[in-house]
Amino acid sequence: MTEETPGFGENADKSDVPSGATSDDAAPKAAEPSTEEGAAAPAGDTESKTSAQDANTVGLTAQLDQVRTALNERTADLQRLQAEYQNYRRRVERDKVTVKEIASANLLSELLPTLDDIGRAREHGELVGGFKSVAESLETVVAKLGLQQFGKEGEPFDPTIHEALMHSYAPDVTETTCVAILQPGYRIGERTIRPARVAVAEPQPGAQTVKGDEADGSAGPAAGAEKADEKETGGPDEG
Repeated sequence: MTEETPGFGENADKSDVPSGATSDDAAPKAAEPSTEEGAAAPAGDTESKTSAQDANTVGLTAQLDQVRTALNERTADLQRLQAEYQNYRRRVERDKVTVKEIASANLLSELLPTLDDIGRAREHGELVGGFKSVAESLETVVAKLGLQQFGKEGEPFDPTIHEALMHSYAPDVTETTCVAILQPGYRIGERTIRPARVAVAEPQPGAQTVKGDEADGSAGPAAGAEKADEKETGGPDEG
């Protein structure tokens, strides 16, 4: 009988595989990426992320500038509107005062003849009894509305508030003077409703010249007498 040599025969075609190992273990393993290639990939990702962040920052900065510009414009608009509103309020308040003064002036202008009648009745002593109470009540009401009476004898004539109805000359005045109040004037605040109607007197023409001549004449005789005495006695030193 012949002896079979180990390793030959059916077992010769089989590779040396340890017992218990599978065929998958015997297959060659796929090549794994090297350490250098693995390190290069993260570096590229970092650069791309940095550029993306920079672009995002630039975009945000541009948006922030736009927002600031819009905010400045809206602030300027708001300040302009506030200034216009303040001017509007002041104008309305001023117009209210003006309208009130005009309305009061129109009403009180219609009452001036009645006030003149009350004044004439008081001057003649006819303001008595119930008529006196009514007259005083009316004068109190118009005074509350701001009506003021003006015009007095002896005050200088002012053409802006006086109306001269009579004119004369007087030696005892040094300027044009109101010597009689024919009708008192009335005003509301600074608004004149009616000027005071007065009689005025001016200084006498040539009054100062006459006074000067009189002064010279009164001193003339005494001076002439002294000169005559000096001639007769030969002068004060010779006498």
